[in-house]
This record gives sequence, structure tokens and C-alpha cells, in this order.
Amino acid sequence: MAAIARWCLRHRLATVLIWLLALAGTAGAAGAAGSAFSDDYEVPGTESGRATALLRAGFHGQGGDTDTIVWRTPDHQTARTPSVERRMTAALEAVSRLPGVASVAGPYGPQPGQAEQISPDGRTAYAVVTFDRQADSVPKAQAEAVVKTAENPATETDGLQVELGGRAIGLTEAPSAHYAEVVGVAIAAVVLFLAFGSLAACLLPIATALVGVGTAYFGTTLLGHAMPVADFAPMLGTLVGLGVGIDYALFIVTRHRKGLGRGLPVDEAAADAVATTGRAVVFAGATVCIALLGMLILRLDFLDGVAIAASLTVVLTVAASITLLPALLSVIGPRALSRRERRRLAEQGPRPEAAAGFAARWSAFVERHPKALGLLAAAVMVVLALPTLSMHLGTSDQGNDPAGSTTRKAYDLLAGSPSPARERGAAPADGFGPGTNGPLTVVVRLDGAGDRIAVDRLADALRRTKGVASTAPPVFNRSADTAVLTVVPDYAPQSRATSELVDTLRRDVIPRSARGTSMEAHVGGVTASFDDFADVIIGKLPLFVGVVIALGCVLLLLAFRSVGIPVKAAAMNVAAVASSFGVVVGMFQWGWGSELLGLGRAGPIEPFLPVIMVSVLFGLSMDYQVFLVSRMYEEWLETGDNRRAVRVGLAETSRVINSAAVIMISVFLAFVLSGDRLIAMFGIALASAVALDAFVLRTLLVPALMHMLGGANWWLPAWLDRRLPRISIEPPERRDRVTLPARRAGTDTAACEDGAEPTTASR
Repeated sequence: MAAIARWCLRHRLATVLIWLLALAGTAGAAGAAGSAFSDDYEVPGTESGRATALLRAGFHGQGGDTDTIVWRTPDHQTARTPSVERRMTAALEAVSRLPGVASVAGPYGPQPGQAEQISPDGRTAYAVVTFDRQADSVPKAQAEAVVKTAENPATETDGLQVELGGRAIGLTEAPSAHYAEVVGVAIAAVVLFLAFGSLAACLLPIATALVGVGTAYFGTTLLGHAMPVADFAPMLGTLVGLGVGIDYALFIVTRHRKGLGRGLPVDEAAADAVATTGRAVVFAGATVCIALLGMLILRLDFLDGVAIAASLTVVLTVAASITLLPALLSVIGPRALSRRERRRLAEQGPRPEAAAGFAARWSAFVERHPKALGLLAAAVMVVLALPTLSMHLGTSDQGNDPAGSTTRKAYDLLAGSPSPARERGAAPADGFGPGTNGPLTVVVRLDGAGDRIAVDRLADALRRTKGVASTAPPVFNRSADTAVLTVVPDYAPQSRATSELVDTLRRDVIPRSARGTSMEAHVGGVTASFDDFADVIIGKLPLFVGVVIALGCVLLLLAFRSVGIPVKAAAMNVAAVASSFGVVVGMFQWGWGSELLGLGRAGPIEPFLPVIMVSVLFGLSMDYQVFLVSRMYEEWLETGDNRRAVRVGLAETSRVINSAAVIMISVFLAFVLSGDRLIAMFGIALASAVALDAFVLRTLLVPALMHMLGGANWWLPAWLDRRLPRISIEPPERRDRVTLPARRAGTDTAACEDGAEPTTASR
């Protein structure tokens, strides 16, 4: 590490140019190649996956995104009022002529079934707009043109309400590009300036993180052309990259500033910071990558892309922190210190920092009351984790969008007013029923004329099934070897009742109808797909979590040569994950404040959220564990006094860990402004996990437990000690030994002798 730092310091201009060329090169290549992200979350081999494959094989060319235009007339009119029909017919014809629109099927015309696109009360109607490509490939400009044409002021006259829904239309609801990132970076800059008091010093962590994250962002775009990468992967990578990138740079800049305060020359202070804290940064980044790459064991294509893209972001931010950052530190010279610090250094020379501050007092307070504080921290984590027990994995839809969005309004207009007392299978008078927003698709493979009769028998059985609002007549392909039946449930796509209906169809209705035939039928659709995905995730989650925990424990065992440290770290990581999931369940599934914050209506938790969040949160939690315990371990090796090691380690690292946590929390919470419910879930989960990890676990529960366990913290069997390779995360730094604040009477004063000064140095 020292050799890397010295090279970057000697060739600072070349280092900066290499990074700028890498950023510009990937940006240019990504711009030329375009994006190729995937929103296909089908799992091959599942029931819904087989339905999709059979549909694509039997009905070639039916793959474009399907969206809706919904309109509601005022009280004195209906959808068949001549003036309304003329205006909407003209609007639909204009939409059909737009680029990228394959077809528009409205309620006005002689074709069978068109009359069913008008609600029983006659005031709500809808048209189906089919694009010529999938939603993730529809240019935003084309979707905006459809919205603008359908919502033409000439159309919305006399109280006529026109709304649009669908995945392509949802593209138009997102805020301006990178708005969340700008807000997060701005908040981080303010926190850094308050911590450093130097404009130059506060800008360096941000600049370093932006270069690393920017290069990774464009690299992820290119990666999408080589393998399936989920459409949310760039935003997730940016979210994680900005958080860890700014934090890693903060740790190194903090150590560099401390070196300057000891009177070291600029280049020597920068090299020392990279050689010490930089090693901890590399180790912490490696733990994050290992946790992320743990997703590969799930063998799900689109999650593989997410894991590699996020890991690429972490690798590049770490690389920027240990190469680009020291070069920039050399460029700004002593301006890494504030003017007051530089003036004091010039007038008074290097001097040890004063043994005072909240961090030192808090460390001593935890030492005096480990049991009470440990119980309090554990109680907080348990209470917050309780909602996790009721987590419902499923698909959210546009009914969960913010109340003011056109997609949410279109969803509500189609669903109509809820009426629990209505007869089963009957739509509300002012709409078409909630199941219209997420119909099930039963795809049937036929082999002979007898199977065609069986399809009709299956359609009748579906209509009679409890929970089915309606079933359309079967549609056959040209070769008559594949048929599709569209089943509209009584309930919304995200309802547990709809999931139970899917199970009933697969378990009872279809096998009974197919008995004695060669007919093969599979249930697909949005709800079925997400249910299948959730089942796969739940089945593999124990193995995944076990592998991630085991790998993290091995790394900590090698680093700290202790059995207790890895075990406590695993327990703390599980606690942070469970508690953050509890917050997510309360806010998104139970709806506590979600509408108030503009996050939409309550709904289920996305099936892939637990896997991704376990990976990210285990990695981030391990970061703070490394920086906290490495300082304790250093003091333990020097003194052999556990109480002193825990007290000094907490006093010297808690302030910088808390500052880093505030920055990371700010960045993560800013992504709530992204306009994407999934990204908002990530932001809330990560922010709550980091807050609990930094302010409850690492500064309260972990040191309390370590005080209670005493020397057992550092126990390692002799046979294992002989066999483990010896590595060092962070070499001991050169420091002046000063005395910690005296503790109250009755404590072990010997442990305070020759104490170390609590500082803001990172470990």
C-alpha cells in the first residue's frame, strides 16, 4: 500500500489524468452502445417461466409493452355520449399514429369484447395501447408523446378525466435525472465541511467518490450488453458506491489530517494515511464485495448482473480512494487543514490533542454501565425487528404509486370503488374490479382435437372458480397448438387472495380439467411470476445467508485472530438486517407514513429485496466492525488490557464512524427522492441499517458486550493460531501517548495509566 501511495504522489498529474480518461472513455463507450438493461424477472424452470416460454413460442411477435388509457366522464355524461366518443376516438387515433405505437384497441367499434371496455355505470372506459417493444426499451420521449397526446387539453374538457397506466407510461413519472444523487452529494458536502472546516478537504472525498462511481455507472451500462443486468442495478450501484466511496475517502482524509497535525510533510502524511487506513479500506471493501458476490450462489441471471455491477462499483471506489485521493491530497497540500488549524500549527507546532470530548466521555460511560446499556440496545433492536416476522413478499404495482401520479389514478379508475358486499365476480359499477390491473394468463399447449374440447372445459372451470371475476374465451394461435386464457381475479395483483388463487388453479382446477388429455397448461402473469420468484428466493435464502456469514467470519478470524469477534460480528449483522427489514415492513407494507413521504400506498415487499439487502447490509456492517475493532485489537496487542482496549478503541473511532454514518445515511435517504418505490425501499433499508449499526450496535452494544466478556474476546485455540496465516489490516501508527480522562472512584485506575488520546482518527 505504501508503494502504491508513493507512486501516486510522485506522479500525481498522471494519476489524475488516468482516472479522468477512464471516466471519459467509459462514458463515451456507454453513450455509443446505449443501455441494454433487463426488466425480465422470470425464473426459468418455474411454472410462470414455462408459461412465458410457451407463450413466446406459440405467439410470435406478441412481446410489446401493453399500457392503458383510462377516462372518466362527469356526472351528466357517459363514455357513449357523442361528444365524449368523438373526442376520445380522435385522441386514440392520434396516439395510434405516434412512433413506437403498434396498436390501440379502444371501446368504440364493432369487434367482440369492445363493449366490455366500458364500466357498468357507463362513465369509465379504457383503451389498450401496445408498443412495439418492451417497456425497458421504449424511449422515454415516445412514452411522453403518448401521455401528451392522450391528455390533450382539447380532450380534457367539460370535466373529462384522462389518465394513463402501464410500465412504459411509468417512465414519465420519474423525476429529473440524477436528482437524488445531487441532493445526497450536497448533504454529504455540508457534513464534511462541518467536520473538517476546510472546503478543499470536504470536496476531495466527494470528488473521489464521484469519479469512481461515475466510471462504474458507465461500466455497468456496458456490462448490460454482455450479460443480463436488472434495470435497477445502475441506481443501486450508485447508491452503494456514493455511500461507501465518500466514507472510505473520509477515513483516509481524516488520517491524513491527523498526520499533518503531528507535523508530517504533506506527501509523508498522505502516504502514511494510505499505508495504514488505506489497508483497512481495502479490507472493508473486500468484505462488501464478498457479501455482494454471495448472490451468485442463487444462480439467478438478473441477480448475477446486479452482484457484479455493485461489486464493480465498490472495487472502483476503493481503487479511487487509495490512488486518486492521495494524488489530490498532494495537490491541495496543507489546505487539508482549516485556516485556524494551519495557523495554530505554525504558531504552536505539533502537539497532542486534548484528552476531552464527548467520544471519550461516552466511552467511559459505556465501560461503567455495560449491562444496562447492552440490555437497552438489545431491546431497541428486538422491537424494531419484530415487524420482520410478518413480511409479505410479493409484487407491488402502480396501485402503490404516489396518489398524485397518473399511473396511480389510472389504476384506481380501472379498479373502481371497493365494495366488499358486491356479489362475487361482479365488478364495481364505476370500474372493472381490482383484478383488471393484473390478470392471470393461462397458457395451454395442445396436441390434437380432443385437447381443444378440454380447453373449453378448462375455461368453464376457471369461470366457476372462487376468486375469479371473469375468464375470456380462449385465443388460439395460427397453428392451433397453443391457446391463451386471460383470467381476471376478484382481487388486486398484490393481494394474498390472488396468490392463493394461483395456487388453487395450479393444484386443483387445471389438473382436474386436464385429466385424461395430453393438454399441458401453465399459469403465468405478474402475480404468478413474482410468487414463483419469491418461492425460489425463500428456498435458497438460508444457504445464501449462511455462506455470506461464514465468509465474513473467516475474514474477521484471519484479521483479528479471535473466535469471539467474528461470532459477535455475525450476530450484530443479523440484528442490523432484521431491524432494518422491520423498518421497511412498517413503512412500505403497513404504510406508516409512506403516503405522507410520497412513497405511495402500502403494499408487499419485492421478492428480491431480502437477498440484495442482506448482501449490501452485511458488507456495510462489516465496514464499521473493521474500523472499530481494528483499533481495539491494536491496543489489546500493545497492553493486553481488554477494558483499556475497548475504551480506547471506542473513544478514538466513534466520532469518525458516526460522521461517516451521518454521510451515508444522508446519501441513502436522498434516494427516496428517486421516484422509484424499489429504490426508495433500498434507501430506507440502508439508511435505517447504517443508523442502527453506527449509533446502537457499534457505539453501544458491541463495546458493552466486549466489556462483559473481558479477555474472552480475544481467545483463539492454540492449534488454530498456529495454522492461521498472519495478516494485518492496519499497522500501528506513531502516536503520542497521553492520559484518558480519569474515571469515577471504584474503577480500575491502573487500566487508565498511560492511556491513549481519544481522537477522530479512523480505524
